Parts: sequence; structure tokens; C-alpha cells
Amino acid sequence: MSISDLAPSAAGSVRRASFTGNAREYFGIWIVNVLLTIVTLGIYSAWAKVRRNRYFYGNTVIADRAFDYHATGKQIFIGRLIVVGFFLVTNILSTIFPPFALIVFVLILVALPWLIQRSLRFSARVTSYRNVRFNFTGSVGGAFVSILLGSMVASLSFGILAPLSSRWVWRYVFNNLHYGDRPFATDPKIGALYRVWILPAVLIVFGTVLVAGLGAMIASAASTMTETEMVDGMAGFSVFHWAILFVFLAYGLAGLLYRIGVRNVVFNATTLDGRHRLVSDAPRFQYAWIAISNVIVTVLTLSLMRPWAAVRMARFMAIHTGVIVVGDLGEVLSSMEASGSAVSAEYLDLEGFDFGF
Repeated sequence: MSISDLAPSAAGSVRRASFTGNAREYFGIWIVNVLLTIVTLGIYSAWAKVRRNRYFYGNTVIADRAFDYHATGKQIFIGRLIVVGFFLVTNILSTIFPPFALIVFVLILVALPWLIQRSLRFSARVTSYRNVRFNFTGSVGGAFVSILLGSMVASLSFGILAPLSSRWVWRYVFNNLHYGDRPFATDPKIGALYRVWILPAVLIVFGTVLVAGLGAMIASAASTMTETEMVDGMAGFSVFHWAILFVFLAYGLAGLLYRIGVRNVVFNATTLDGRHRLVSDAPRFQYAWIAISNVIVTVLTLSLMRPWAAVRMARFMAIHTGVIVVGDLGEVLSSMEASGSAVSAEYLDLEGFDFGF
């Protein structure tokens, strides 16, 4: 389904996003970030993240205006120090007193939902569009149920309930997200999520059955072979290794297809202020091809093509994302800007720290 297909039924004007950056510009930012991060033994990575996000946010445009990123390197650095310090202290204590490892596990279960909730709020509050900040009002309990409990449900069901888990996560994110004082809301249909789940599930099952079958065949053949025959039959193990590689590729492709499929479903079910609708129409196989080829090119060029790959993906995601605005665009945006600026000012200095989740 394309954005143009949705426009008539939504009775509004379609505004498609775009990305105006290019690989040459970003390469200059990227190489400086890499070199300074190495020289400072990783300390500069917090400021590198700020420079990177400001470039990508500042070049993501919709309705002729770009997004802004307001976080500082200090906020990100302090958040990382807190997380790293927590894990260092708990690991030292666990080494000295092994039973403490159980306490650490409980502490992590308690801390993770809080860290996730704080990070989502931080990311929203340091992002703005037309001088209006976003905000996130989700609770810690909501993070525990939707993200941690949801992940457990998906894992324990061997992925069968993954669409249900995805629905919990995205409902938690979008139903607690605001643009100024205007709320987002989403209610993706479970049937639509299962439709984008089917193909990835088939790929995973096929890959698993293939490896299990080859493994059983090789093990059965090896049990009846002499040592000389086993040496001569090493080609069978080579086939098994290729099968393992195929499984990794199948799992990776399945994950990519599912991720972009869920994004399309969720965005197409999301509204802003109860009227304006988000839209995503990214072709699943094209997204997977770009993601996989980006990795291959990055590895083959020893990461030197990483800026090109990042810009390529950002441009693809932008042109396949849009919003259907109901009413006169100028009046709608002016109204949001007028009411949202006052709300943004209330929490301008309350972003806190970025914990990296």
C-alpha cells in the first residue's frame, strides 16, 4: 500500500518526508567522530552521538521544515557513566561474593524498565519540530509489561506471539507520545501484524529444519564411518557449515522483513491529535536488500563506506514515511506551534540523562 493510496480516504493532504543530507558531508562528521573517540578512549563517543544525531535530524525534512536534536554530550556522557558504573560495581561485588549475582539479576529487572522509560522520555524531549518539543509520559510499569514481559512472551512462545509483543511495545510508545500538547495514538490490528509475521516465520522454520535435517544426516552417516572414510567425507561437514551460514542469513532476513513490516502496520494505524495520520509504505524486500548490502559494503571497505550506508538508509526511510494532514496545513501547524511552544517550555530543562536504551 502506498501513501497515495491512502490519501483519498483520509480526506487530507499527504506530506512525504525527505532526507537532504549526503554521504560526502556526513563522512567529514563521521571520520572526526571516529578519530576523536579513539584518541579519547571512547569518552568522545557521547559528543559524537550528538553530532551524528544533529546531522540526521537536521536533514530530515517534512513540510519544508527539519527536525532538531537538543541533547548535549554532557547529558549522554553522564548517563553512560551511570550505567557503566552500575555494571562495574555489580560485577566486582559478584566476583567477590558470588551469591550477589542473584541480587544483581533482581536489580537489573527492577532497573531496566526505569532506564527504558527514562531513555524514551529523554529521546522525545530532546527532539523538536517547528520549535515544539516532543514528550513521552509512559510509566515504568508500562515499560516492564510492554517491553520486558512482552519480550519474554515472544521468546517463550518461540516467536508465535511476537506480533502480540510488538503490539504491546508500539502501543506503549505511541500512546504515551506527545507533540507539544497534541497526543499520538495507535491501535495496530493483531491480524495485520500476523500477516507481516507469516513470511519471516516461514523463513525461520525452513532454516531450522534444514540445519536440523542435515545435522541428523551427517551424524547418522558419521556413526557408521571408519576414520579414513570420515576424513574423505569432510565435504559433508562443509555442506553443514554452508547450511549454518544460510540459517544466519535466513534469520537475519526474517528479522528485517518483520521489523519493517511491523513499522508499516503501526505507522499506518497511528494518528496525531486524533485526526492527522502517519503513513509508512516501505517495500519490505527493498528495505532488507538495502540493510544487507549496507553491511556487506561496510565490511568490505573496512567501514569507510559506513557514512554512505547510513545516508542511504536514512534517505530510503524518509521517502517512505509521511503524514496525512486533515485541514489547511498552515493553520494546523500554526495551531500546534502556538500551543506546543508553551508546553515545551515547561520541561525544557527536565530532560535528564540518556541511558542508551
